[in-house]
Amino acid sequence: MMRGHFKFISRIWDRLHSSFWFLPSVMAIFAMATAIVLILLDTLEASRLGWIDEWTYAFGPESARAILSAIAGSMITVAGVTFSMTMLTLQLASSQFGPRMLRNFMRDRGNQIVLGTFLSTFVYCLLVLASVRGSGNSYFVPLIAVMFGMILAVASLATLIYFIHHIATSIRIETILADLAAEACKTVERVFPEPVHTSAPFPETLMAEALPPDFDDDSRSVVASGSGYIQSIDLDRILQVASDNDLVVRVGGRIGNFVPNTGSLVVASPYGRVSDAVADDLRNAFSFGQERTPEYDIEFSLRRIVEIAQRALSPGVNDPTTALYCLDRLAEVLGLLADRHFPSGRITDQDMKLRVVFEPVSFADLACSAFAAIARYGISDDDLVARLLGGQGGFVAFVHDENTPFQALSQQPGDHPPGGHDGRSLFPFGPQCRGPAARARRRHQPRNGAVLVE
Repeated sequence: MMRGHFKFISRIWDRLHSSFWFLPSVMAIFAMATAIVLILLDTLEASRLGWIDEWTYAFGPESARAILSAIAGSMITVAGVTFSMTMLTLQLASSQFGPRMLRNFMRDRGNQIVLGTFLSTFVYCLLVLASVRGSGNSYFVPLIAVMFGMILAVASLATLIYFIHHIATSIRIETILADLAAEACKTVERVFPEPVHTSAPFPETLMAEALPPDFDDDSRSVVASGSGYIQSIDLDRILQVASDNDLVVRVGGRIGNFVPNTGSLVVASPYGRVSDAVADDLRNAFSFGQERTPEYDIEFSLRRIVEIAQRALSPGVNDPTTALYCLDRLAEVLGLLADRHFPSGRITDQDMKLRVVFEPVSFADLACSAFAAIARYGISDDDLVARLLGGQGGFVAFVHDENTPFQALSQQPGDHPPGGHDGRSLFPFGPQCRGPAARARRRHQPRNGAVLVE
């Protein structure tokens, strides 16, 4: 249950982190509090600090108002320019790299801090400006607050210089792919940590007869209360509900699937033990959203890199070098994924009694779908096909166990050329990968059966 609460908090934080308003709003509130504190400090210490009187004569209320007005006016102008440049970058990223990239630019912490700095300086100067009062010999100038406003103006200027550099580097394809690969690797660490207690292998002898014979006849389907994409599934919670009520639960979808309104989420047996309260508990183990997110969706994390490669290989762009960069980043993520233990799709309780059955994701599904999608568009490019055929070589450094899913995939019957292979040969064009990927392999295979790998 604690893990479920952690996932809920994590989803809320991810939504706040992905919004463009949260961090600037927090910074603006902090600026308001700072202005109030410094004005109060000026009020309390004005009669005790002699140097304040000397600086007050130098500033005066008119000078303080002029300085604060100039800073506030320039900050709101620069904030508008910054927002316009950010929107232009979002439009460029959407058209060039795909609409799925908007999320990364929206959650970019650098852009949020820059906008927050300008807005905070503007709000701060407005509050301090309102506290400057009087003229002639009777006046009050919050000197400390005015000086801090000048410091904020210099800091905002430095932030503007940083923003120009940051916005130029953030739209480079190398930077984008590096960020996507880093986020995908974090997803791998989050979804497939070692060890995972829910990923314990189920006895192979029971796989065929895992579900009770009358499961479909004596079961109740739990449907969704709304529509959306499955963003996370709390298998621990489903296991707990199934164990407490002596149920066998079959999960109907997996993370990333779209579920329509009243679509089936799980099927639980026996029917008589699935009350409305139990159905609600099972339903609450799923979280939905209007879009797929990479937090727990490893397939979507890889898909975003594949989409960039497909766009680069389209006739309108024709940029195979970018596609090669994408293959390198896919090899990095899949290399990390290849050494992980994948769940069997069966979860038992402490008494080794089957409780939960779900559709697991396999290494072959992830690798073949990613590379075959790119091969479909780049089958006519020799460099790209050669990189695809040699893609397995990038995984060797990551794999330390001979029993990993990667080794099982690369040692399928028919994958080895006559006389053996050097461990880098045929991935990802084994029997699991059909269609254009397989045609690419045949296209680059000599008549004697050996495979050419660069």
